[in-house]
Amino acid sequence: MKIKHEPYGPYEEYFKRPIDFLCGLVAVIMFCWLYAIIAILVRMKLGRPVLFVQDRPGKDEKIFKLYKFRTMVDERDENGELLSDEVRLTKFGKWLRSTSLDELPEAFNILNGTMSVIGPRPQLVRDMTFMTDVQRKRHSVRPGLSGLAQIRGRNALSWDEKLATDLEYIEHITFLGDVKIVINTVKQVFFKEKGIKGSMIDEVDITDDFGDYLLKTGRITKEEYNQKMYEAKRLLEAQ
Repeated sequence: MKIKHEPYGPYEEYFKRPIDFLCGLVAVIMFCWLYAIIAILVRMKLGRPVLFVQDRPGKDEKIFKLYKFRTMVDERDENGELLSDEVRLTKFGKWLRSTSLDELPEAFNILNGTMSVIGPRPQLVRDMTFMTDVQRKRHSVRPGLSGLAQIRGRNALSWDEKLATDLEYIEHITFLGDVKIVINTVKQVFFKEKGIKGSMIDEVDITDDFGDYLLKTGRITKEEYNQKMYEAKRLLEAQ
């Protein structure tokens, strides 16, 4: 669904996207050597494919392909089912995440316009189906490589705090605000400020999916949970 969003000012309306594109282009050109090295290491240590590609809801809830370097192997049990993420996440994969180098391919998402440098982090499609209409307003802008919720605690925040912070951000998007988020993100990634470790997105051992969180806290029934999961499945099958 398309959600009405009025740009806060000239920066958001006219300059944010061109600046995003320029930043993405500079990142790809400057670090092309690093992309090549990491791709080779991932291929040697984890195998193919080198990239991890996953559907995520973007602006106006249009589903797009998010790109990251692969951090897990494809180990399966005797029934052919994938083992848990914690088991499949290798030492090398943990290192990639701890340095956020696994997220370098998201520069291509920024170039193709599906992501911004700064914005609400793109959650899973199934997370989106559990959000209220108000919470889904976070999808009225492009998702970002980092965002306000990430510098305020990332996965240390509860789901309610995280989504509320996303809504706070989209109501007041400014150039200086985005610059501050970039600076604080760099501090967290390189200097581990605030004690938040790991990559800027989706640390599998930190938090439940939104639906699981709502179910565990008794805010939805099992029937409602199953219905929303089915809705997410239908959205993905439609791609």
